[in-house]
Amino acid sequence: MHVVNHCEGKPTEEKRNILQESARIARGDVTDLANLDVSAFDALIIPGGFGVAKNLSDWAVKNKDCTIQPHLEKLIKAFHKAGKPLAMCCISPILAAKILPGCELTVGQDIEYVYGYKRNPIYNSNFPSLFMGCKHVNTDVEKAHVDVKNKLVTTSAFMCNAPIHSVFDGIGVMVKETLKLA
Repeated sequence: MHVVNHCEGKPTEEKRNILQESARIARGDVTDLANLDVSAFDALIIPGGFGVAKNLSDWAVKNKDCTIQPHLEKLIKAFHKAGKPLAMCCISPILAAKILPGCELTVGQDIEYVYGYKRNPIYNSNFPSLFMGCKHVNTDVEKAHVDVKNKLVTTSAFMCNAPIHSVFDGIGVMVKETLKLA
């Protein structure tokens, strides 16, 4: 959608390629989602970040009426159909909410302050519409919620302005619970 200068918190005129950025961050080979073979993997873990709401979907501008990048939607559906676990953190559970009707998920708490941590203000005005009819389960940042029926594991990560070690712990729990389902 746009590139943000995170030092200033403002969009820039710069343009970037998501696949190239992924390779830069991962420091290695990356695969275009269109070429990913579901049978080669035991689970699908989707990190969060506002790029999920701006680039992997158009949730940032369309909210509950969003669409998901077609290759990603196909991939999520294929993993789900194959009975393989899905894990999503931060804002990425909106993808499950859109694709897996009736699933259970968490993006943290449905109240603004939890144990002294404030929910990320970017999402406050849209919070109730995040779930698109799915069941939101209030979950602490250090934990993950497991929807056994859908093999979906979610955690809030940076949806809460919690200390980095708490976010790290929650993501670790999400990964461990996903591996148990694989």
